[in-house]
Amino acid sequence: MTTATTTATPAPARFVAVGAGRMGRGIAIAFAYAGHRIALVDLRTRNEADWARLKADVDADIQGSLQTLAQLGTLRADQVQAVALRITLVAAADAPAALAAAELLFEGVPETLAAKRDAFDVINRHCSADAIVTSTTSSILVTELAQLVQHPQRFLNMHWLNPAYIVPVVELSTHPGLSPEVLARTKALMEGIGKMPVVCGPTPGYIVPRLQALVMNEAARMVEEGAATAEEIDKATRYGMGLRFAAIGVVEFIDFGGSDILHHASREMAQSIDAQRYAEPAIVARMFAEGKLGLKTASGFYDYQGRDLAAYRHDVLSRVMGLLSHAGLWRPAADSTLD
Repeated sequence: MTTATTTATPAPARFVAVGAGRMGRGIAIAFAYAGHRIALVDLRTRNEADWARLKADVDADIQGSLQTLAQLGTLRADQVQAVALRITLVAAADAPAALAAAELLFEGVPETLAAKRDAFDVINRHCSADAIVTSTTSSILVTELAQLVQHPQRFLNMHWLNPAYIVPVVELSTHPGLSPEVLARTKALMEGIGKMPVVCGPTPGYIVPRLQALVMNEAARMVEEGAATAEEIDKATRYGMGLRFAAIGVVEFIDFGGSDILHHASREMAQSIDAQRYAEPAIVARMFAEGKLGLKTASGFYDYQGRDLAAYRHDVLSRVMGLLSHAGLWRPAADSTLD
């Protein structure tokens, strides 16, 4: 039973993923799951045996991912094949027709400028001038890649978080030449398949990788220093830090506790651990000096003037309690005195 097919003249699809690796396959599943046909384009010229191997690998990977979703109860078993057949694996010889039909395209070839340059050369020659072109790069700035694209006003970076077909957030990295209309259209298309687009400028690491790299490096340092075992750190992050940040955003959390707490904690850890790693950002020092401490002063990173703060606090605690209950970590109150 196959999950992805190719023909001499592939049926036109509005969506195209260029690069048949892990990211391209994940994107293809995301669109197919949402009901769309998508072309998964392989730009490498392959002999018959290599093409057969690639096709078998893609088919097995897509089938396995969809079967896992079925086992997890997010997809009915009788839907697996129908979803898989919305994905068309396209060989290099048939790429021009698939690219020409694209409304939204995702470049996902290996993370080298040479590979990107070659891919965009093909994309530039065959994509419609109206197509929205994106790169899924995790390491190359959008401003650098925009120079390789024929219509930079219709180009942006789009970073998917793995597994691409499960994690809702996609990070859209913009550049000054990007058309606002194109950005709005891209966001609408992604929301249409159940994704949650977040926008950042042409910044290294986007939002999530930049934040998580700091946390992961610090966790590794703690293991190295003997501060705690890997198991204890993971318990603390899953059911302490991670659980809270699943209910409240990082910046929202600063305001909720108060930027004065971050101000003092940063100074203390800068002295006791590492002055550079824990240096207080200028914006936090400025807000502390100006008395903009978050909820307690009704002004911080967010403006709370006129907001029902009691209702807001209740909502935040409700989010946390919901996560605790889902994880089976909240106990009911004891009915009798034990001591």
